[in-house]
Amino acid sequence: MDKAELKKKAEELLPPACGLTKLELEGPDVAVYLTNPAPFYESEENIKNLSRGLRKKILVRCDADVRKSPEETLATIRAIIPEDAGVGENDIVFLPEFGEVVVNALKPGLVIGKGGVNLKDIMVKTGWAVRVQRSPTIPSNIIRGIRGSEAVSAAERKKFLSSFGKKVNVVREEAGVEWVKVVALGAFKEIGRSCLLVQTNKERVLIDMGMNNDTTDPSRAYPYLDSAGLAIQEIDAVIISHAHTDHSGFLPYLFKLGYDGPVFCTPPTRDLMTLLQFDIIKVMNMTGKEPPYSDSDIRKTVAHTITRHYDEVTDITPNMKLTFRNAGHILGSATVHLHIGDGKHNIVYSGDVRYTPSTMFEPADTLFPRVETLFIESTYGAKNDIMPRSYERDQNLFDSAMETLKNGGKVLIPVFSVGRSQEVMLTLEKFVHGKEAEFPYKVYIDGMILETTAFHTAYPEYLKKGVQRRILSDESPFESPIFEAVKKDRKEIVDGEPCIILAPSGMLTGGPSNEYLKMLAEDPKNSVFFVGYQSSTSIGRRIQNGEKELQVTDEQGRIRNLQLNLQHKTIEGFSGHSDRRQLIAFVRDMNQNFRNIFTMHGEAGKCEEMARTLGYIFKTEVRAPMNMDAIRIA
Repeated sequence: MDKAELKKKAEELLPPACGLTKLELEGPDVAVYLTNPAPFYESEENIKNLSRGLRKKILVRCDADVRKSPEETLATIRAIIPEDAGVGENDIVFLPEFGEVVVNALKPGLVIGKGGVNLKDIMVKTGWAVRVQRSPTIPSNIIRGIRGSEAVSAAERKKFLSSFGKKVNVVREEAGVEWVKVVALGAFKEIGRSCLLVQTNKERVLIDMGMNNDTTDPSRAYPYLDSAGLAIQEIDAVIISHAHTDHSGFLPYLFKLGYDGPVFCTPPTRDLMTLLQFDIIKVMNMTGKEPPYSDSDIRKTVAHTITRHYDEVTDITPNMKLTFRNAGHILGSATVHLHIGDGKHNIVYSGDVRYTPSTMFEPADTLFPRVETLFIESTYGAKNDIMPRSYERDQNLFDSAMETLKNGGKVLIPVFSVGRSQEVMLTLEKFVHGKEAEFPYKVYIDGMILETTAFHTAYPEYLKKGVQRRILSDESPFESPIFEAVKKDRKEIVDGEPCIILAPSGMLTGGPSNEYLKMLAEDPKNSVFFVGYQSSTSIGRRIQNGEKELQVTDEQGRIRNLQLNLQHKTIEGFSGHSDRRQLIAFVRDMNQNFRNIFTMHGEAGKCEEMARTLGYIFKTEVRAPMNMDAIRIA
């Protein structure tokens, strides 16, 4: 339906006393503006009928001329919400462009009230729609900055949403979608720079826009956008499966080139990828490299991002509907389901997927209504890629750490800031919980780990129920007294008592973990534990392969040989990826009659082996495409 049809339908469905004055398109959503919201809230059926009738997510607003002043509204809000909701002095932000007031609270449930009674009361009394966001229990400047940017970019965002709304809410042409083609632009027979183009005769959508940080070859660092013959203005939408930089790190470059369309992801992914994108600029500047984009490009990316929770169905083009489902990989990670045309074709893109319970997340969801084409990651797709059970993994990590600590050594665990670091924190905390006095060691948290951990406390609904309950009960395992954020010179830690150090980067290619390695490597009492994937060219892989010496640059800029006398151990099972058995189970439990299965996101041999295995098991065509392959799938 176009805007006129939507408004006519809304008038039929709303109680006349509500006084519908206008209807605005805000991207894929519809905002209805009323002069009197009280009758609307008299029945729960009103919002249901409106949403079903318009087949859209509905936002209820009041006309500007019936809204109270921000000062009066602020006083009303403070009078209605309980003091122990945890709403600070600067936690209430007005967005007049949208008729919204955003309330950040440590306890959002107390702001909302039973059945949303407080939000309705505020709306009726002031004319302002209230949107509630959970504040992290761990202070985070990045989260505050991202959320604060809403007010700064509100006018730009309003303009963008209106423009996109007109494009996505149009009357479909009778001809519809005639064909569907996919083009592999990155992370096919490799890991890094994930990118897939989904193209029809009507539209072009990109899934993921990653970069490969583990290469010095510019030709291998970024997606093959040029190979698709794709002009920036021809891109209709971008979808990001999760925040890791090999899936989202190159996204702001599109905006630098002039892209002005939407980006779709989950709320945690928006915040985490923004943090990691700013870090890319910081790290590249520190190492003398030219970043591919600027801070302003990142801010524009945020302004153009539309977030969706799991299981919400959203129109992203006139002929494509998007649904995110839990991928079990990191906070907010999602598998991507695209419904194309009026049932012409359905694609599932796995992103990075973990199909087994972890300490933090439920296993990936396999309940898809219909799938003809599947893109499945194959990071651990080889026949020997079998991981231990989680309880064996956890015990191995703790016992190995205690052995080093009791011998007077220090344990360095290189981790990715998002995902593995929090998984390791929860594992260590599990063994010590309730017995902290018997654990005389510190677990130091360095780099961005504290910031990224804060995001987990801001979005506990994306975590496993047990972890979620502890955070909501003010017993966050991430804030155990065994953890200490590094605020002193790293050499003090290295010269101090036995301890465990969690530090990025996860492959020792740079960052704090690389610095700690240089200081710890020559003492055989120390250990380094690998808990995540180590790429073929990384320092971590070289240590795993038994190298005993590295060339490093010291603080004076001189190159010297570093003797690797410390112990090293790989603790399998902490990866956020499925192993071979889990990948096969994931595909099997989807219970679909696939026309096509494509393997991706794995070294060439693993993608090819996984393709052969899946083809044999499921008796369907399975291929391991190469980058720049273009394939018609419907």
